[in-house]
This record gives sequence, structure tokens and C-alpha cells, in this order.
Amino acid sequence: MKRFFFALVLAAVCSCAPRYDVYLLIGQSNMAGRGFYEPADTLAPLEGVFLLDTAGRAVPAQEPLNRYSTIRKAMHVQGMSLAHGFATEMHRRSGRPVLLVMNARGGSALEQWLPDAASGRFSDSPNEEARWRGHEMPSFYGEAVRRARQGMRYGPLKAILWHQGESNSDSLQVAGYLPMLAGFVAALRSDLGVGEEVPFVAGQIQPGHANARFFNPVIARVGEFVPNACCVGSEGLSANPDRLHFTRESQLELGRRYADALSGIPSSNQE
Repeated sequence: MKRFFFALVLAAVCSCAPRYDVYLLIGQSNMAGRGFYEPADTLAPLEGVFLLDTAGRAVPAQEPLNRYSTIRKAMHVQGMSLAHGFATEMHRRSGRPVLLVMNARGGSALEQWLPDAASGRFSDSPNEEARWRGHEMPSFYGEAVRRARQGMRYGPLKAILWHQGESNSDSLQVAGYLPMLAGFVAALRSDLGVGEEVPFVAGQIQPGHANARFFNPVIARVGEFVPNACCVGSEGLSANPDRLHFTRESQLELGRRYADALSGIPSSNQE
């Protein structure tokens, strides 16, 4: 009788628990975030937005949003990313809680994200998390899959957001980028059990980047190689002095562009 009562209570609690719109956000430094914060940015959680923490729990999202990435660089390197503008805009439009599964890594190349990529080791650089320096690095692909599966316990995976390419942007590398990316996305969708109904959204690199003229026209064609995918343009967005990373304001705008792009992609992954 006690077990029956406990089961009823558990069922009632579960039925009242909020269901989230879940998004997987992966890539390199502009996804991790390098926009410089304003003082108020890190003081309070984002309304209606949650992060998947390292224990697999949905916790209120507070900057830096890449804080729970299991492959990130040190916390002092993380900054404003497109995730902020994207998540707040998606919550504003839907009224539903948004759960971000963020697992980005600055400086990473597409080859490092492939399912069979060697994991390597964290460097001894002061820009690495102190407790990870010199230790074996987990698989980027394996962690994306593992953490996305954890997030999917809270609700449907609505989309995969990707911002990467600076490390693959020279004129010799771009020719093979889209076929390699297509294989990566197909494997990721298969291992997550979601198929092509889950949209894939990629973004162009900073237009002031030295190799933007090579890379951005290529990534703009992602929909020709990846089913149910589109590209977000970076035209008009400003850069930090390094001409590599988007500014805080441009990251917020880029995130809103991701939200706009996603609203134009058909998705049957509803709940």
C-alpha cells in the first residue's frame, strides 16, 4: 500500500514538473563566448532559461553560459555568446522554459568533433581550467551525445546549434568542410535517435576574419549537404579588437538571428 501511495505521489510530481525546449549548442570560441561582459550581465539568471549542469540537472542559466562544458577552457576565458540572445528570444516567443546543453571548446577544429577523433590532452596553458591541465581530454563528440541525452530527459531536443569554422577556414581546408560536417551531423542525429526532424543551424564566422571570404560562402551552402539545415549570416556584425570574436552586442544579435533562422525551418519534433 505504501509503495502504491509513493508511486501516485511520484507520478503527480512528475506530471507537474516543467517540460523544457532543449537545445544542443556546440562549436568553438564564438559559441563558447568571447564577448566582453557589462557589469550587470553576470549578476542574475536569465528569465525562463536553464542550463544543463555537470550533474545532469536543469539549473537557472547564469553567465557565462558555457560554464558547464566538460571540454571548455578556463572560466576567465568564457564570455558573452550567441546562446544568450538566442535563448532569451526563444523563451520570449514561446513562453516555454528553455534548456541549453552547452558544450563548446575554443580553438577546436571540426576534425576534433568527429565520432572517431582522438581525444588528446588538456594543455598546461593558464587559459585551461587548472584542475584539467595535463589530463586526458574527453571526446568532444562523446560528450555532446552524452550531455544531449541527459538534457532530453527534460523535454524534446528542438535543434542543434553549431558555430565553428575559424580553425577550418583557410582556402585549402574549406573544400572538404561541408561533406565532413554532413557526416558529423548524420552521426549525431543517429546517436541521439532524433533523425532529420531536428533542425541543424550553423553560423558564419566574423566577417572581419582574415579567412571569412573563403569560409562564409561555403557554410552558407550547408543546406545543400545537411538535410533540414540552414546558415545564419554574420554580415554587419562587429568584432573585438582581435577581429576573430564577436563583440557582446553582436553576439546578442547573432543569437537573435539563430532564433529567426530556426523559426523558418520545419520541425516535427514537437511535444
